[in-house]
Amino acid sequence: MKKKNVRISKVIRDPITEAHRYLQNAKLMLAEVSVEYGAYQDPKYSGMAAETAYLAALKAVDHYLIRKKNFTADKLPKSYEGYQNAIEKYIPLNGKLSYALHIAWQNLHVFAHYRDGVDKNLIKSGIENVERVIKMMDV
Repeated sequence: MKKKNVRISKVIRDPITEAHRYLQNAKLMLAEVSVEYGAYQDPKYSGMAAETAYLAALKAVDHYLIRKKNFTADKLPKSYEGYQNAIEKYIPLNGKLSYALHIAWQNLHVFAHYRDGVDKNLIKSGIENVERVIKMMDV
């Protein structure tokens, strides 16, 4: 059997467009998870949704760093601490942004994704902070 030369094209999208798309996907995923007594009933799917929402916040920061500070993809932060340092060094309103990203990281990435946290209000608060990050970075 002859192998076909398959060329996989890498679609490069604007990070802020991706941030909005990730956040929308996260909300759609969460809408599919049943809630009882103020808690999501499937930590696997609520955690996946939470992590997707958290990544939306990082994509939004990437957008700002690329568009306003001329970062290249290989120079973008690689860790939460890297993002916090970049925010402190390069972005105005860094206090508001830093707290919003911290809450998103803590509630969505750490609590919901890694620790299987299912509290609906905590995840909702994390998503609200992702929305703040996106709004601040969508310039």
